[in-house]
Amino acid sequence: MRRSAVATLVLVVLVIAAAAYQYFRPLPSLQMKTLQPTSYKVPGKLKINWPSQGSAAVAVQGVGVMGSSNGNQVMPLASVAKMMTAYLTLKNHPLGIGATGPTITITAADVATYNSDNAQGDSVAPVALGEKITERQLLEALLLPSGDNIATLLAQWNAGSVSKFVAEMNQTAKQLGMNRTHYADPAGVNTATVGSALDQIKLAEIDMTNPAFASIVSKPQVTLPYGPTQYNTDYVLGHSGIIGIKTGSMPQAGGNFVFATQPKINGKPVLIIGAVLGQQGLSILTDALNAGVSVAQQAQANLQQVSVLQSGAKAAAITAPWGQNADVMTTKGVSFIGWPGMVVKETVKATAPKGPTLAANTAVGHLVVSAGSQTADVPLRSAGVIKTPTWKWKLQR
Repeated sequence: MRRSAVATLVLVVLVIAAAAYQYFRPLPSLQMKTLQPTSYKVPGKLKINWPSQGSAAVAVQGVGVMGSSNGNQVMPLASVAKMMTAYLTLKNHPLGIGATGPTITITAADVATYNSDNAQGDSVAPVALGEKITERQLLEALLLPSGDNIATLLAQWNAGSVSKFVAEMNQTAKQLGMNRTHYADPAGVNTATVGSALDQIKLAEIDMTNPAFASIVSKPQVTLPYGPTQYNTDYVLGHSGIIGIKTGSMPQAGGNFVFATQPKINGKPVLIIGAVLGQQGLSILTDALNAGVSVAQQAQANLQQVSVLQSGAKAAAITAPWGQNADVMTTKGVSFIGWPGMVVKETVKATAPKGPTLAANTAVGHLVVSAGSQTADVPLRSAGVIKTPTWKWKLQR
């Protein structure tokens, strides 16, 4: 009997010890599960009637590509290539707002290039031997009347030779991710100078961030030191909000037009960049310009202020192993400039609170929502309470 009593006592002590251990041992951590998708598209469908020929693309600066038609198709660029010539000139010789830059003296070789290009029927800007012309004026002659001879002059001034400058053009294109663009000359006369519409809007977006470039391509005309007034080949400038950028046309390429327009959405200016390449018709340049205006108008019509995140949206859930849970909610809404089909990305950066309990309205991190360069950081807070588990759960776990 004594042995049995001792065994019973030992068993009771072990049970009590086990129960005490179960009851008092540390509780497991709370767990968090995010519920928001990593990305989604703004509801609706982009409505743009693209040109029936060639290729086209349109983007919103800093946000992304709205859409394209044959956007990666490689086509001759013609004078659209001069966007890169201007880009490298301004990179090598920056111009401040209102600055004119260095003065270049026109040489006999420059005059010979002008005469040769003019005899071949190329687009040219007149020059005279000994003429003094500034960098800004050269860029105006390059981009407005689209002087092929000026492209050659700038190539030699920048790199010492045309071949070295063309090599720099191609190296820069690669650096900018223009993987479907190849330059064979600085003017675009060579039909081996080719690229895609999507590549050209990449470069145009960068060009338009330069105040000197943007101010030049917005001019309808310019008076240079020698010759008559020179007019911008972009003669739809000002129509449908067009503020630039560059035309290009020749029989082998068709009509090309890279354009920029800047509407206001809820009072905020938004820069739209587009390109149409390879337009064919009775007047290839007119066809390209008209196609560009049409795409610009439709792109503007698709832009809107888009609600991309609601305040009080469920972003995550915090759960406890004993069955209690609390939702994690966004604390503010977010709106972006956007369009139907625009991709919005969401990333929840939050961790479950340390410890086994959770108070209401506890800060548990944030949610980052983005579309292109548009980004918002939204604090997250708990919308419920998690208490310690019951004694029964502690004993039975």
